[in-house]
Amino acid sequence: MKIQVLGSGCPTCKKLYEITRKAVEEMATKDTVEYVTGTEGMQKIIELGAISSPVLSVNDKIAMVGFIPDVNKIKEKILAASK
Repeated sequence: MKIQVLGSGCPTCKKLYEITRKAVEEMATKDTVEYVTGTEGMQKIIELGAISSPVLSVNDKIAMVGFIPDVNKIKEKILAASK
């Protein structure tokens, strides 16, 4: 699975990245989480059609827009998007 957190690099984006890494770690998969920020992150958000950030992307599709500080909810979003 290709899992990315996309954003501008703000504290909210960074927190989503940290929580997503924890969720993936708890899922015990061999997947890694890529953190794409700055101009590249914003360009990817636009390409995916999102209108706000941060964005959680799974296999180049939007799994979630915004911030959810709940590891279990993020696990659910990743699993749902990977199907």
